[in-house]
Amino acid sequence: MKLNEIADNPGAVRSRMRIGRGIGSGKGKTGGRGVKGQKARTGVSIKGFEGGQMPLHRRLPKRGFRNPFPIEYNEVNLGRIQAAVDAGKLNPAAPVTIAALVAAGLCSKPRDGVKILCKGTLTAKLAFEVVAASKSAVAAIEGAGGSLVLLRKEPEAPPA
Repeated sequence: MKLNEIADNPGAVRSRMRIGRGIGSGKGKTGGRGVKGQKARTGVSIKGFEGGQMPLHRRLPKRGFRNPFPIEYNEVNLGRIQAAVDAGKLNPAAPVTIAALVAAGLCSKPRDGVKILCKGTLTAKLAFEVVAASKSAVAAIEGAGGSLVLLRKEPEAPPA
């Protein structure tokens, strides 16, 4: 098969209907827009308008709350940390901090700190200095002979 021999199946692509080209074409005169009225004109934008009735998006109650100052952790799994140690990107002798994880390419930017999750297995004996960790991750780190220090992140004052 050559690039110049590639073609669609017969009938897969239909040619477009040219509207407004005389009443004999079947799409002439009003061009499929019905007769008169606002929607027959060009430039109509009445999305969500229900003829004066209160629109649906205003009839429904507002729900929920969005925290304007959420805590955003970099979530890193133990399996990725072990892979980085095996690849030589993380030094097992040095403590695993956010700076070390960013340098190893496991996190793109510091955000509010690192949370260690327990997907995968950890065999290296590592010392972690992170903001948060799941209970199962703490058990896995201590089971591999490592240590964990949870750093307390001071809450920032909201901008005035």
